[in-house]
Amino acid sequence: MSDNSQVGTIGWIDMTVDDADGVRDFYKTVVGWGSDDVSMGEYSDYSMTLPSNGEAVSGICHARGGNAEIPPGWLIYIVVEDVEASAAACTKNGGEVIVPPKDLAGGRFCVIRDPAGATAALYQP
Repeated sequence: MSDNSQVGTIGWIDMTVDDADGVRDFYKTVVGWGSDDVSMGEYSDYSMTLPSNGEAVSGICHARGGNAEIPPGWLIYIVVEDVEASAAACTKNGGEVIVPPKDLAGGRFCVIRDPAGATAALYQP
């Protein structure tokens, strides 16, 4: 996760896909990103890094384990003050909680689908 913890900002972006290795290699070739392995126990996901300084700018994750329920595609993580309250507000206002609030990277997150069908993650540091 990014150090950006201001409520309302996009704190991180990643994607969850079946072929994380292939997609990692695609973005390394097309964009020029590097990658660092992120151990998930029996496998690794990837932090994609800037070629100039190695700073992590996004993630590419396997659609397994805790990520099995996350739909494929780029997913933004919007920083919120209270992930449980935001998830409840999502449902109350015509959205759907796809992945209920749970722990992630020193905080909590959930994945929502808005009334138009777009998905986003909400992240509470």
